[in-house]
Amino acid sequence: MASKVPTTRSIAWISLVPQLCVMVVLIGALHLLDAPQPSLFGMVAYLLLSITLRLSLTAHHRKGIQDVKAGLFEKAIPWFEKSVAYFERRPWLDRYRFLLLLSSSAWSYREMGMANRAFCLSQMGRRTEAITAYEAVLKEFPESTLATVALRMLAANDTPT
Repeated sequence: MASKVPTTRSIAWISLVPQLCVMVVLIGALHLLDAPQPSLFGMVAYLLLSITLRLSLTAHHRKGIQDVKAGLFEKAIPWFEKSVAYFERRPWLDRYRFLLLLSSSAWSYREMGMANRAFCLSQMGRRTEAITAYEAVLKEFPESTLATVALRMLAANDTPT
């Protein structure tokens, strides 16, 4: 079932280069070990590694997204707060997510978590809190298109028609 909540993704295409290098290293290692079909098993190993890393290290974020897609905005907020706190304690993990999580997202998990929390507040009708939360995103991430666009939309809803 498709979600009625809009989602967006932004890919940092340059991050694919080190990820391809990881795959090549896996394939090369299997080739040196004389494994059968090293290319196939190297790609499968890369896929399993990618899935395992994301499932284990971004669990709070994923649970929040799951709740948002189900329309459970209030339930999603604590998950995003936990995700932000997790990556605040491990900034290196978020900064090098392209290699450590094999994630090609242009947005950090902290930025996404903060923006998703603000989105939930706006969907719950807590407009003032949402604006404050989006402004906090911009304070941390001045180039955040997630927060900039959301604040424009909230301001547009203020304008009488």
